[in-house]
Amino acid sequence: MMVGVLFIFIIMLMAFALNFQKQTDRQEDKILVAEEVGRRLDELETQVTNRLGEIRAASTARNALLRDLRDQLRQEGLVVQVDEANGVLRLSEDAIRFPVNGADLIGRARENVGKVGRVLGRVLPAYAACPAGAAACGTDGRAFLETVFIEGHTDSTGIEDRNWGLSTERAVNTFRELKATAPDLRRVLNRRGEEVLSVSGYASTRQIDPDRSAAAYEKNRRIDLRFVMEVDTGAGLREIQGLVSGMKAEIGKLVTPKGR
Repeated sequence: MMVGVLFIFIIMLMAFALNFQKQTDRQEDKILVAEEVGRRLDELETQVTNRLGEIRAASTARNALLRDLRDQLRQEGLVVQVDEANGVLRLSEDAIRFPVNGADLIGRARENVGKVGRVLGRVLPAYAACPAGAAACGTDGRAFLETVFIEGHTDSTGIEDRNWGLSTERAVNTFRELKATAPDLRRVLNRRGEEVLSVSGYASTRQIDPDRSAAAYEKNRRIDLRFVMEVDTGAGLREIQGLVSGMKAEIGKLVTPKGR
């Protein structure tokens, strides 16, 4: 009788030991997986920090570009407004004045666009991936110019459909005058080998003065130059995507017991 009880006790003890070992093995496996997830999280944090650093560097480069343009235009006797938050160099009514319902650059407005063209021709190559005449495009990971939008705007008077066309005409006429003054601007290219200069029209959808007065209307009939920077984040984003996929796989090991 006692031998039988002892035998049963030994079997139960062995079963307990085996089960304990399995649980211990599983815990050790989970610890290893958790350590791997932690390592991948550290890598992910580093990658995200690097990408954020590139974005900040692009913003810093754009602000430097805007200030450089503003200062050189001031030396040309032309006062412009800079909106660093949106990357905009504003050619207000003091720089370029359009007639009501008109898109032609006349007299002083044309002269001022010429000044802008000459300054752009001097400044932009330093911020472009492919400056005019360069043997190769920049590939060192710095922030380069992606696009310079020449944006035309109208006041809120007149027919809306006409204002869309009118704002675009103002942008196109400004582009043509810039090109005539500084032909090499057409050879300033982004990383993909595309011209950085582009045009767009916004009618009266982006007013800077909402008042319904002659002075406000004159302010809104304007040209903005919007500078968009590019950062080569493709490789970095693919690295982040790979790290996230790896983490998902490791986390799956934590929640899925072995043998299932």
